[in-house]
Amino acid sequence: MDTDLNRSRTARAGGGWRSSASRTIALGAALLAAGCTFTLTPPERPAVSALPPPAAVNSATLDQYRAAVAQRIAERNPSYVLQGMPQAMLRSLVVVSFTVDRDGRVLQSAVYRTNGDDEAESTALATLRRAAPLPQPPEKLLNGRGQLELFEDWLFNDNGKFQLRELASPQAQTIN
Repeated sequence: MDTDLNRSRTARAGGGWRSSASRTIALGAALLAAGCTFTLTPPERPAVSALPPPAAVNSATLDQYRAAVAQRIAERNPSYVLQGMPQAMLRSLVVVSFTVDRDGRVLQSAVYRTNGDDEAESTALATLRRAAPLPQPPEKLLNGRGQLELFEDWLFNDNGKFQLRELASPQAQTIN
């Protein structure tokens, strides 16, 4: 039924591409019969880019920026950063959402997900504030307001020290 409907629409619209191709061939034959010479030039094909698609470029750039932000947080808060392997059963996982402007200023931050550990939540937010201003984000990552929204995970051991997921070592496999 749909096929018949499409054929009917095509016929009413002037025959579609087949009709157009037939007219071109007929015109070419008429010009040849009249002794005219002509050249058919095929349409240009779009150039194939050797660059990766924009999403791939932005993804790689975003990963690099996230690593730079995590490095800045760790550098500005050395006494809170866990050195070595996180324990098998973490004390807390705090996910923080935050918005950065084009100058690296943290405009907004909030705990996005937590297990209810108030001390770990406070530490995560405080260490983010102490790291500001963060590195300037690449222009192509900014939204229409000149901002970038990010998430980072703070992984806390029982001693209150953390690693950021972006930089974290593999966790221990056994509970001591």
